[in-house]
Amino acid sequence: MSDPRPIGIFDSGIGGLTVLAALRDRLPGESYLYLGDTARLPYGTKSPETVIRYALRAASFLAAHDVKLLVVACNTASAAALEALEEALPIPVVGVVWPGARTAAAHARARVGVVGTESTVASGAYRRALTALRPELAVSARACPLFVPLAEEGWLDHPVTHDVARIYLAPFAEEGIDTLILGCTHYPLLRPAIQAAVGAGVELVDSGPAVAAEVEALLASRDLAGTGGGVRLQVTDGAARFSRIARVILGAHASDLELVDLAD
Repeated sequence: MSDPRPIGIFDSGIGGLTVLAALRDRLPGESYLYLGDTARLPYGTKSPETVIRYALRAASFLAAHDVKLLVVACNTASAAALEALEEALPIPVVGVVWPGARTAAAHARARVGVVGTESTVASGAYRRALTALRPELAVSARACPLFVPLAEEGWLDHPVTHDVARIYLAPFAEEGIDTLILGCTHYPLLRPAIQAAVGAGVELVDSGPAVAAEVEALLASRDLAGTGGGVRLQVTDGAARFSRIARVILGAHASDLELVDLAD
């Protein structure tokens, strides 16, 4: 038996498309419904209470479209709202923090850096996860709030992006980190600038592939695997900009884009 219902994915903007791309690569037969809540972008500067409210609203919208599983492709929402989403929804919910932390813990030698939004870093979610997995690791975290607007603008390998990355990430070089968690799903889009700033010897951890592996295992264990494929993209604002960057990330899969409104 196969389950043809789509997998629901949401983020505040385009960043979650990096997770969608990883899911498509690993599970090309599944159908996907992606919601970019661009009208409320960015989540990363909002209070935890506001993020929870936004996340529940986005999740309810996707649940109304009969998704079989929800991927919270936003580190800020995963850190602040995952428990509330699990309690509110009758379907499995997968966040991005723990998959990313497990990948980093498996590869790190001694020192792990974490970059994320202000809310994600303030939550301490990655530090707690890494400490639980490997207490001996030294963990340092820094907020990089300008990375999200740079990614949303499409300045993925722009000289300004390289300058900002060097300024933000210089302390990590001084600390001698060997692994850097990209603790915002927007940040993998800026990988060239981030890698250049920390050096080729630092391993960058993108949670997307780890999330895809977790989703595959969860679908198999609950007999939810489907066939058919297809991607639907929905945004709450800025459709033209979103579509332009989505084509870079997803290629032909970015053709179907809808502008939607999330009821208050």
